[in-house]
Amino acid sequence: MRALKLLILLSTPGVLSLFGQAQVPANSLDLKTVLALAESSNLELRAARQQRAVSLAGIKVAGQLPNPTLSFSAARDTPHESVLWDQPLELGGKRSKRIAVANEELKATEIDIGVLGRQIRHRTRDAFYKALLSRAQALQSKAALDLSTRIRDAVRQRFDAGDVAELEVIQAEVEVARSGTDYESATQTQKIADAQLAVLLNQPLDRPPDLKGLVEELPTVETLAALSDRVLHTNTEVLRTTQELAIEERRLSLARSQRIPNLDLQAGVDLNSPGEFDVGPRGQIGITLPLFNHGQGEIAQSSARLELLRLSLQALRNNAQVQVFAAYFDYVAKARQADQYKNAIVPQTSKLEEMAEESYRAGKI
Repeated sequence: MRALKLLILLSTPGVLSLFGQAQVPANSLDLKTVLALAESSNLELRAARQQRAVSLAGIKVAGQLPNPTLSFSAARDTPHESVLWDQPLELGGKRSKRIAVANEELKATEIDIGVLGRQIRHRTRDAFYKALLSRAQALQSKAALDLSTRIRDAVRQRFDAGDVAELEVIQAEVEVARSGTDYESATQTQKIADAQLAVLLNQPLDRPPDLKGLVEELPTVETLAALSDRVLHTNTEVLRTTQELAIEERRLSLARSQRIPNLDLQAGVDLNSPGEFDVGPRGQIGITLPLFNHGQGEIAQSSARLELLRLSLQALRNNAQVQVFAAYFDYVAKARQADQYKNAIVPQTSKLEEMAEESYRAGKI
């Protein structure tokens, strides 16, 4: 009875090896090819790139000049008619500062597109390895099912010979049924993983991709110092907040320029004033006096937002470095654990399974 329990334990999927070489088609996709395909074909990323056109149009909007106003009037009094051309003139470099704000917003759009591109790469890499893992687990479950079947056949043979009780036959049959259910579940999990990867690659969902790679292939990891330095230039929140800070600085400059009033130039002619003139030129200059509203509220609001963004940026940088430290040491620990399973635990367990099965068939246990 204890021998049968040992064989059943060794037949569970968690004990069998995930490591090993698998045959793959010649035209299969490796990780590099999959990432390149996601970069060019992912629909979410292609849609986000269209936002660049919106930001470019925003620069044109910011550079527009105010339109003139042409007016004509007729009256019973003299002069009976008049034509007037009214042209506003912006002072203080307002147009150039609006363009500067729009250019910074374009950079923010580029950052958002780049951030989404990195997120798609991350999701694609995760989906790629999940698909590889699901394939390995399906093969593992199939191996467990085959082992359970062999154990059941061996138990039946020994039962027919009168060496074991019927209870062991029932236990072996139950184990075969459990292993079969696990195998069916693993194959469905593989289909789900393949579909999730296909969506990211904009591929048909009913055609699983041919993948090339091994679950145990670990990426090369840089030093902790190099990772800590890189995160300050690649972290999503740090990049966005840094650009928001640049945009707000431009907006503050624009708000200060709004304190300079614009000129309103008018030129025209008066017509048909009997006894005085037929055509008489006229003109005037208007300017808004900043007596009650001189933009102090907008400047104070922008200055406060700048200070908020500076503090937020410092906090985000600290949090990003902490996350790198945690992820690095977690990776080191799990890499060592995987190495122990690959080089020691799994080989010894496989050898134990072979010895136990052989001894059971020989009636030694």
